[in-house]
Amino acid sequence: MLTRRGFTGVAGCAICSLAGFSATEVSAQAQAPTTANGVTRQILSRTDGPAAGYETIIMDVKIDKGITVPRHTHPGIESTYVMEGSIEVPVQGQETKVHKAGDAFQIPPETPHAGGKAADEKVHLMINYIVQKGKPLATPV
Repeated sequence: MLTRRGFTGVAGCAICSLAGFSATEVSAQAQAPTTANGVTRQILSRTDGPAAGYETIIMDVKIDKGITVPRHTHPGIESTYVMEGSIEVPVQGQETKVHKAGDAFQIPPETPHAGGKAADEKVHLMINYIVQKGKPLATPV
């Protein structure tokens, strides 16, 4: 049986192998978590690629109960796996959906989105970004 923790390792390795990165390049780059406004973010890996001018970032995100994430964009694609809890995600041009533990979703580059209604429980996300290097990871809109 594949647990969430096991899935994270498998998914991380799959993402790395698809992009042509080795696990040793990625695993040594974890940074200390930072917390602001009830959201804790920890970059687990950050590496150049998959193409020139882009970087891939894998981030562990925890959102406290009762917190909403303001509307923003990213300079590349966001791929998210919900590890714990549930989160409403309004994405411009799409129907608002509630994603729960075990769900995965993607947000296209430069597409405004937010955290929707405040969660009734803690939310834990594993997010993979493939974004333009040198640009802010998130821009408020």
